[in-house]
Amino acid sequence: MSRLIFNRKISRILCSIRGQVNSLSSCRSLSSLALLPDTHRMLRQTIRDFTDQELKPIAAKLDKQETYPKEQIKKLGELGMMAVEVPEALGGSGLNCLAYAIGMEEISRGCASTGVIVSVNNSLYTSPLMAFGTDAQLEKWVKPFSNGDRVGCFALSEPGNGSDAGAASTTAKDMGDHWLLNGSKMWITNGYEAEAAIVFATTEKSLKHKGISAFLVPKPTAGLTLGKKEDKLGIRASSTCQLIFEDCKIPKENILGSPGQGFKVAMKTLDGGRIGIAAQALGIGQAALDCALEYSGKRDAFGAPIAKLQAIQMKLADMELRLESARLLTWQAAMLKDAGQPYTKSAAMAKLAASEAATFISHQAIQVLGGMGYVTDMPAERHYRDARITEIYEGTSEIMRLVIAINLLKEHQIM
Repeated sequence: MSRLIFNRKISRILCSIRGQVNSLSSCRSLSSLALLPDTHRMLRQTIRDFTDQELKPIAAKLDKQETYPKEQIKKLGELGMMAVEVPEALGGSGLNCLAYAIGMEEISRGCASTGVIVSVNNSLYTSPLMAFGTDAQLEKWVKPFSNGDRVGCFALSEPGNGSDAGAASTTAKDMGDHWLLNGSKMWITNGYEAEAAIVFATTEKSLKHKGISAFLVPKPTAGLTLGKKEDKLGIRASSTCQLIFEDCKIPKENILGSPGQGFKVAMKTLDGGRIGIAAQALGIGQAALDCALEYSGKRDAFGAPIAKLQAIQMKLADMELRLESARLLTWQAAMLKDAGQPYTKSAAMAKLAASEAATFISHQAIQVLGGMGYVTDMPAERHYRDARITEIYEGTSEIMRLVIAINLLKEHQIM
């Protein structure tokens, strides 16, 4: 398929989806989860085709060489996948969260590293800007980051806080005409390639989490240095590093939201981000299941393909069950977000189910492949490595269970 024809095809699909966004927002019943609207199925097929042509053939090389997929990110930007929920006026696609989740799964099915790069720019960078940014901030910090030319990052975690997001030791001091940032941030995805960061810092320590504010920091900038690129188990084609602030001057107008609103910005952002990570996990799980299915149909043992063995069939059935269950939870969370309904619990359930499904499925895929699953000749071992992080970032599985339980108890007026 030529590039021109491909772009025309995606343009027609995106225009058709925009016309259905409003009607889809009110579609929340369980029956609506079983069948996607035609336009969303067309979008899924189009991104699937792109993934098969552009990502899947090079995913192993990107992983092995830890190479940032710059060209592919640019093409995804041209397809509208780098700013899915950003309005067209700001260079985005103007679509909804369900479209984002569908696209994220297909991208991650081909390359989980590319998936997380896309997820961070959508969920963790442009999303909080759209929710809390001023018109001037949107023009400066969103529009140039919508087409794949630039990506942003999200700097919340620190070496000493982990899941305790309210314990930010990075500080921002009001110097009258500017803010002065000092401290460090850890585990920052897109840290090396990002040209802007949303950074969370304490502006009033006595107020604890209510004394945290969010700031827009250009990269590079004086007073900001990068730590070493982390040598990771999986998602190796995406960069992860430390951001170190030493008397880093930030203009007063670069605060995102109001002073002291940073914790709220972070929590709202992570709620939506968990849908993106759930979709990434679905893509990894689907890729692992596809690998196991293909191998089981070709590998002969005892005079027949191993797919005919009940032991293998039981594994495949369990893998499919967990994957489809997690997919429905993910779509439900996306639909609730699109409908403007509370979705914190649903997003946590989706991320928990999808991430644990991806880990389980990729584990079982290696069992189906046996020795072939343990070598880099097959993608099964890469899926296994990529899946593991989905249970950790943007809220560990343990934190997800706490979020689910707390919201459940509140719903039943027990807390």
